[in-house]
Amino acid sequence: MRTPIIAGNWKLNKNPQETVEFVNAVKAELPNSSDVETVICAPAVDLPALLESAKGSELHVGAENCYFENEGAYTGETSPMVLKDMGVDYVIIGHSERREYFHETDEDINKKAKAIFANGMKPILCCGESLETREANKAEEFVEGQIKADLEGLTAEQVSNTVIAYEPIWAIGTGKTATADQAEEMCRAIRNTVADLYDESVAEKVRIQYGGSVKPANVKEIMSKEDIDGGLIGGAALQPDSFLQLAHYKD
Repeated sequence: MRTPIIAGNWKLNKNPQETVEFVNAVKAELPNSSDVETVICAPAVDLPALLESAKGSELHVGAENCYFENEGAYTGETSPMVLKDMGVDYVIIGHSERREYFHETDEDINKKAKAIFANGMKPILCCGESLETREANKAEEFVEGQIKADLEGLTAEQVSNTVIAYEPIWAIGTGKTATADQAEEMCRAIRNTVADLYDESVAEKVRIQYGGSVKPANVKEIMSKEDIDGGLIGGAALQPDSFLQLAHYKD
């Protein structure tokens, strides 16, 4: 049985003081991690405050990105080795904003996935298609290509511990949401791709999130689908009350 995972991606929002205030507002009311795992992925400058304030709670901490080298002459990058030393559990990689604005390739993302596992953390691997790709009826083909390239060379055990976040680009921050059936269809295609690359047992262990304007009003329907194991959530994860509603979607 896969444990549902509700993860907030704060993007470029919140300062350390706001981070502490958020955690203090939610940490006593989060579900048990064995029932629903909750994660906040914060900007690198907020991670020390997030880690300190989340100590002893059910909240897991994630970074929004990292580099694929542990150290060296890479000005401005974040070391996965240091993230692990700090106590970070997850790292988002392959987000469409990273792919589009910072020109990250599947090769880059694959290297990052390997570096994250080498340092004892888990990746939240994002994938998703543009509106143009979907309208051309090439969405599944495109996303399957991303998954194959991004998982290249990873072991079955590593893939079993990967969280895959399907985020259709046309539904991120637009207010548009793929229907629950559309999201389920793509998440099933992703699981089938993992099964083809590895086997059914690996595919059954992989947790697949949907991301793209997930909010308290639609989370129950989305989470009712067989192949959707969680959400990677932007705006709705910035406010404590909204995040708690998402975390308690079963209630």
